[in-house]
Order: sequence, then structure tokens, then C-alpha cells
Amino acid sequence: MKPGLLPEGLHDRLPPVADAAAALERRVLDAARLYGYERVDPPLAEFADGLATRLKAGGLAHAVRYVDPVSQATIAIRPDITAQVARIAATRMAHHPRPVRLSYAGSILRLRSPQLSPEREARQIGCELIGLDTVAAAAEVVAVAVEALAAAGARAPSIDFTLPDLVDTLAAGPLPVSPDRIAALRDRLDAKDAGGVAALAPEYLPLIEAAGPFAAAMERLRGFDTTGALASRLDGLARIADALGDAVTLTLDPTERHGFEYQSWLGFSLFAGGIGREVGRGGTYTILHENGAEEGATGFSLFADPLVGVSGGPERRRLFLPFGTPPAEAAAMRAAGWVTVAALEAGDTPEAQVCTHVWMGGEAMPLPVSLPVSLPVTPAKAGVSRDDALG
Repeated sequence: MKPGLLPEGLHDRLPPVADAAAALERRVLDAARLYGYERVDPPLAEFADGLATRLKAGGLAHAVRYVDPVSQATIAIRPDITAQVARIAATRMAHHPRPVRLSYAGSILRLRSPQLSPEREARQIGCELIGLDTVAAAAEVVAVAVEALAAAGARAPSIDFTLPDLVDTLAAGPLPVSPDRIAALRDRLDAKDAGGVAALAPEYLPLIEAAGPFAAAMERLRGFDTTGALASRLDGLARIADALGDAVTLTLDPTERHGFEYQSWLGFSLFAGGIGREVGRGGTYTILHENGAEEGATGFSLFADPLVGVSGGPERRRLFLPFGTPPAEAAAMRAAGWVTVAALEAGDTPEAQVCTHVWMGGEAMPLPVSLPVSLPVTPAKAGVSRDDALG
């Protein structure tokens, strides 16, 4: 094995990318904090059995597992943080008045790479509103998600809505489908397979056409819903869209299921201009309490890595301090917002320290500048000892 080689799907984040990612994370969490979302920080791994009950929909199949040498129990490294936040809300914070608003950020690890991405390890940032899955709760969470995208520096944000329990609702009411065919019907609708849908339940074919730009898709769905079985869902969706105004491009795909297996009446994918895949996902769902009771919740997650590429992070300003620069001057520049990089040897250079500016004559001079052969040392510090330079 080559030295420094990492497992497939894992990678190092180097400067300045790691700095940009950390800055993006701070901005997103700060945006959420202003809406009342307080941060929690669950551990990287948990007992597999407990995590499995909250991931639902076979989510543990994506988890890397191992036997804990202490407890001899199977441990799972989290493939998703949402389930851990649900555990915290249902146990450690079960006494907290509802709704409880929580935010988080951390690394996740998947056993295999997702279909559209080679990464197995990623940074996940998100918010969960525990205790409500109403239209008002969903409207707030979607608004926070849009604010988070803006804080991340995303341009031209767009949201694709879906109705994850649509088929179940129709099959149990106005358009009955035998239980043994429902799963297959969901899959064929998700794949937009008109032939497959026609063979299973031809009355569902109009749903394939009811996808696209939000207004047109909603009109088709309302026309399809002759019995009014979907009226409350569609009215709620319209209220959420109206609250967003024209700042976000909206689309609707009512039968999209991939990635929304545990969502209830609402799901949404988040996109940003210049990125060819989704950068986040959210919706309504239920969490499980220790006594078996379920509780409604609404939330979203952003995937930080693709967003770092478009946000660019903060401007990189590194001020080179020549050997012997007085500590008080360096402290003053840091207080003014500069990143200072001090020469620890007389022969050090701004270029070697990847600096954008150099401290000369009491000023921060942008590079390139015409530098003297030896950068000036403040007279009072000329001939300083090694200990003085360090102090």
C-alpha cells in the first residue's frame, strides 16, 4: 500500500478548502441560531440497534459497523445525523417544551458511495424542529433552509418539492391499490415508467405528467384530485411556496421517492446554481420515543462539500511579519482582522508563507511589492535574541 493513500471515497481537506468549509459551517449555523435553533453535537458512533430503529427504511445498511471491544455490542458509525438528533429529542430532551429547535454539524460515513457522488465521508449541517410537522413548521424550516443556502454563499437557489406519502394516501382512499402492488407502483412512478404504471394502476398515469415548474405542476395535481383527497396537502404546499416569494425557483415532483423513504407528507430537495446535484434535503417525518409513541418533526440537512466550491469562502488575507516585528504591532493587526504570519527566521519570505501582504514601514503592503534584499527590522528589535523574538 502506498504511503498516505486513503480508502476509496475518503479524502483530506487541505488549506484553504478546510478553512472555507469551517467558515461556511459557522455562517450556516449562525443563520439557524437567529431563528432559535440551538446546536447539539452527538457522538460519531452509537449502538447499532438503537440507531437502526431511528434511521428507518433500511438506513443501517449504509452504516459502517464494528464490535465494540468494551461492551462487545455492535457499534455503527453514523451515516446520517438526523436520527441522532431524534434520539436526543426523544430521550435527553424529552422533557423540553415542544417544539424544540436543534441544529448540528458533523461528519458522516457511508459504507458505500451514493449514486451521484464518489464521497463516502461528508460534512452534514442541518436543523430539526421536533414536535410539529404542520404547515407552519414546514414553512419555517424551508425558510431557514433558504437562509442557510444564502449564508453558504449559494447562488440561484431552487427547491424541488415532493409528496412522499401521496401513493399511500390515494391507495387507501379514492384510488385503491392492492397492498402487494403499492411498493411496485411507487417505484414505477418514481422512475417515471409510464408502461409500468399502466400495467399496475393506469389511473395513476396523470401523476407522471404532474411534475415540473411549481405553478403548472400544482394546477395539474389539482385537476387530478377530483375527490379532494389531496386538497389539504396541496393547500399547505401552496402556503409554503407563497411565503418564499420570488427569491427561490420552485419545482414539484409529487411522486419522487428516492431519498425520501422516511418522510411523511412533505419532502424537498435543495439545489444551487453551478452545482449539478442536490446540496440538501428535508421534509416532515416522525421520531420514535422509548415508550413506542411517535412524534412529528420537520427538518433539513445541507451537504457542505459541494457548497464550498461555489461559496469560495472568505477572502484570504495573510500578513507577513518580518523577523523581529514587535509583538504589539502584530497584536494590533490581528485585532484589526488580519491573519498574521510571523517570520521565525531572518531568511523567511512572504512567498514561502503564502502571504498576500507584508508589514513594511508600519503599513500592510499588498504583494507583489519591491522588497529590499533583507526586510527591515524595527530598530528597537534589531539584534534581538531568540527568546526575545519568541516573546
